[in-house]
Amino acid sequence: MDVLINVFVALHIVGIASLLGGFLTQMKAMGAGEARFIPAMLHGALTMLVTGVVLVGLNQADDQPMNNLKIGIKMAVLIVILGLVYVKRDEEKVDKAMFGAVGGLTVANIFIATLWT
Repeated sequence: MDVLINVFVALHIVGIASLLGGFLTQMKAMGAGEARFIPAMLHGALTMLVTGVVLVGLNQADDQPMNNLKIGIKMAVLIVILGLVYVKRDEEKVDKAMFGAVGGLTVANIFIATLWT
């Protein structure tokens, strides 16, 4: 079971890397007002959602202690990110504030995951 959990943790990290990497590659364009949500950001957010749900199920099946408040907050933040990216995915330019909000929420989700013990 530990190997399976670790595989999904790795896939979860790949998802966050895709989302954050997509944001970081658009930082220069954001300064020029031409940033857009690239497909890697949407796919990363979806990967995080699916692997996160699977990780909760696997950890509960393995009788691991779960912090449901932390998981609920992380999922709520991720759903907001996913909603923003999904709705604006086809637009040529995204507002700086909205694009910055996605980046900020992504970093906040990383800090929630790593610092909340």
